[in-house]
Order: sequence, then C-alpha cells, then structure tokens
Amino acid sequence: MSGPKIKTLFFIAVLPALSAFLLTICQAPYDQAWAAWFAWVPFLLACRPQLSLKKLLPAVFGIWLVYWLVNLYWLIGVTFPGYLAFGLVQACYGPVLAFAVRFVRRKRWPLTVWAPLIVAGAEAWQSVLFTGFSWYFLAHSQYRNLPMIQICDIFGQLGVSVLVAAVNGLAADILLDVFSNQLRRLTNFVKVAGVGLLLGLNWFYGIYQLNHSQRFLSDGPLVGSVQTNVPSHIKELSENGPAILQTLLDLSEPCFNAGAWMAAWPETMVLASLNPDYLYYLPPESTARQFDRQIRQFAEGRGSLLVGAHAVRISTSSGEPVAADQYNTAFLYEPTGQQNPSRYDKIHLVPFGEYIPFRQTLPRLYDFIHRLSPYDYDYNLTPGQKYTRFSIEKEGRRYSFGVLICYEDTDSTLCRKMVLDKEGRKADFLVNISNDGWYVRYKDGKVYPTVEQAQRMAITVFRCIENRISILRSVNTGISCLIDPLGQIRNEYLAGTLPTKAVLRQGPDAEGWFVDRVVLDSRITLFTRWGRRLDGVVGITFLGVVLAALADKLYGDGKKGNPL
Repeated sequence: MSGPKIKTLFFIAVLPALSAFLLTICQAPYDQAWAAWFAWVPFLLACRPQLSLKKLLPAVFGIWLVYWLVNLYWLIGVTFPGYLAFGLVQACYGPVLAFAVRFVRRKRWPLTVWAPLIVAGAEAWQSVLFTGFSWYFLAHSQYRNLPMIQICDIFGQLGVSVLVAAVNGLAADILLDVFSNQLRRLTNFVKVAGVGLLLGLNWFYGIYQLNHSQRFLSDGPLVGSVQTNVPSHIKELSENGPAILQTLLDLSEPCFNAGAWMAAWPETMVLASLNPDYLYYLPPESTARQFDRQIRQFAEGRGSLLVGAHAVRISTSSGEPVAADQYNTAFLYEPTGQQNPSRYDKIHLVPFGEYIPFRQTLPRLYDFIHRLSPYDYDYNLTPGQKYTRFSIEKEGRRYSFGVLICYEDTDSTLCRKMVLDKEGRKADFLVNISNDGWYVRYKDGKVYPTVEQAQRMAITVFRCIENRISILRSVNTGISCLIDPLGQIRNEYLAGTLPTKAVLRQGPDAEGWFVDRVVLDSRITLFTRWGRRLDGVVGITFLGVVLAALADKLYGDGKKGNPL
C-alpha cells in the first residue's frame, strides 16, 4: 500500500476509531473520566478539508455503527431488530459531525469555540429525536467529579459537555498549530486563557456549592428500597407472579421494622393490573384481586408501599366491559390499607420495548417487527398524561414526591416537570422504579450485570443536581440506591442487606433492601425554572453549521473541493 493511501486510511479509520474507543472507556462502569477530555481530539484531527467526503463520511459511519452496536449490546436480549435499527440511527450522527467539523476547519474557525457547539449540539438533538436517547454524553463521564458538575443546576448536563468539549477543541487547535509551526500565535494564548478561565470559574462554583449548600439541606423521611434480582424472561411468566410478590413482601417487612415510612418496589414487578375500576369487573378469586388484597393487608398498619404494576382502561363494547389501553403504572398503597386514588402512568415510553412503532402507519412493517420482538403477545402501552404528585405522612409531617418509571430518569425535561408543578411547588424528593432485568445476562441460574446498570445510575446523578433533589432508586437487578441533591451516590445506609457500596448492588447475589433518610433541598434551581435553554442554543447552532456546510458544498467554495 502506498504512502498516500496509508495516510488516508490513518485519517478516515484510525483516528475516528481511537475517538470511539476513548468515548467508550470514559463512561461507567469503566470510569476512565480523564479520557473524555481528549476523546474527540482524534476525530477533530481526522476531519481534514483535504479528505474527500466520499471517503470520510462512509468510513466514519461504519466506525460509529460499530461504536453504537458495541456499546448497546445490552439491548440484544430485549429486541434484536430494535437493537440493529437503533444502532443504524445513532451511527448517522458520526458522518453529520464529521461533515460539520470538516466545514469549520476549512473555514479556519477555531475548534476551541466550535467543537463544543457541534458536539453538545449533536447531544441536544440526540436527546429529543425519536423520543430521545440521553446516553453516552460527555457530561456523564464526569458523574464522580462532583465539583465539575454542580453547574448543572444552571445549564443542565450539556453545560458540562460544553466545557469538556471546549478542552477537546483547544487541544485540537494547539496540535494543528504544532503541525504547522504556528504554536506561538497570540490566539493560542487567548484560547488557553479563555478555556482556563471557564474551567476555573466552574470549579470555584462547584466547590462553593459543595461547601455552602448545608443551609438549604435538611433531613427528610426514612424510605426503603426493595431490590429483586429476577431476569425478565423469568419475570414475564405469569405463574411466577405469586412467588415474586411474596419476595417483595418479605423484603419489605424489614424495611418497615427499620422505621421506613415507605418502601418502594421496582417497575411492573407485580404481575397484574391493579387499578380499582379494572379490578371491579374481576371475580374475587382472580389473581389480580388476590394480589391487591395481599398488598392492602400487608400495608395496613405498617406504612406506604409504592408498587410497580400495570393499569388497564375499561371501555364498553355492545354493553360489555372491554380492556382497552394498558399503562405502566405506579400505585401507592397507604398505611390504612387503601390504595391512593391517584396513580402515575408512565409518560415517556421506550420504542420497541414498550410499544412497537408503525402500528397504524405501516402495519406490514409493524407485523414483521412484532414477530421479532421479545413478546409473543400484543404488548403496546399507552403513555400517561399527568405528572402525579404523591405524598406520605407520619407524626404530623407530610412529604410529597413524584415517580419516574424506567428510563424517565434520563429525560431531563420530564424530570423537571415532575419536580415543579404548575403552581410552582417543588416536590420533596423523587423515586425511580425500574426493571433492568431485561439487560442482564443469565447463566447457570445466576444473574450477571451489563454496563447498562452502572450507566443508568450515573445518568441519574445529573437529574439530582439539575433540580437539587434526592432520588431514591428501586431497581430490579440493580442498581438501587439513594442519590442526594449534590449528586452524591450514598454508599452507606441506616439499615439493609444490600452491599454497602452502591455500585456493587448488581450481579448474582444482588437481592435485598436498604433504608435511608432522604436529604431535602429547599432550593428551586434555574434549570428547574427555565429548562433546557442551553440545549436549544447549541442544538440550533449545530443545525446552522450543518446547513451552512451543506450550502457551501452545493453552492459555495466547497463545491470546488479547495484544500485548507
């Protein structure tokens, strides 16, 4: 192979692959956070204006496809067609990013400024397109670096992504000037000073928040988290429902003995629909009615139970009741033994996992995908509409909380709406109930974790800081934990049987419970009030760069393919 071909291969394959590798290891559970500060540098260097787009873009697409398929391997057991389709969609971001960066470099615009706008802008679009996938952001790599991420209460998680990407852009600018013997240009000193100032201000803000937030914090109620360890292929068998319910009750008993006001159960672990208007039509000996009685009897005199199950809307056909819409629901059973009249129906549903697209628009495609889905029945949920606020009360003290089901803790917009109601009242804390049993490996009768569990926990940290609120997690197969308003993952607890270190609450023996005291924060953050303003800015800017690059390619100097 000739020298020019080797050089081209180096730029279109080796450098983007190096970026993909660094972007992988900087995320949980690998926790190589340092890699994020340089992960995009090889990619930025690879997008040379001298390279033909016909070579660069397909190569980047292929590398990004491998990147996403490798990192999303935990979706295979849920839906293989969804896994492939999702990998193909996510891979499209790579060529678009390369197209934008190549344009910026051709225009000689500083990467120190434009790399953050492009990278964070792509993350902004990723979080909203196709219902959103807020995963593998640069910010998430820093979830343990608490001083660095306190700024999320103003700008959200993309504020951190912008800063990390700015360092990447600065490093790329300096290396390009080194290669061209222009390192001593005054602009480099300005860039270094500017990025250094931003990092310094951010660090100062983070330290200040960590050291001076105590005046806003207070002790809240004792809450318990129950963690089952049941892979979904076992959980989905209805005959296992009674045994799973008994396990939940057995694990909840010590929670209340330890003083918990409420115990939370993972998502849909009760294998029945429990809404009273549905139960009304069932015979007393039905499984759902029996489960409801067991839960009521257990809660009475002990405390509140937050239960993950289903709900069914009843309609009539020819005068007969018919089960219509089905929901993924959280019910609250109160110490009186009664079910709270309110319930929370999951709002943000997961494509392919909780509903299959194209049911009405492309029925043949729907039927094909359904045959390859993990269900042998028609499992399509209906999204909820109401941001329900529950409350628990004891000894004259009342605390309000909202519920996030499954991946809703990755949706920052939904989370802030759950925190602050329309009257401007803030919830005291949030509870995330989830079933991550879909994403584990099951071998020789034992459950083994994947990267999904640790990454979910890391992402939840940002919801806590953005809204200055504690989140209690109750997750089948883990990781169940309590995260405080400063983003600290609480390893210790007041009582329990799960491993003391939160990250170890997964794997073959990760069944148990813990009780801890919620930390309350009286602040309502700028992010909670204003939302994702920064996301809008960087998202629109990124779109503008892509459109400008496209116009330049079609009508401007880029049409001639002029080199840098």
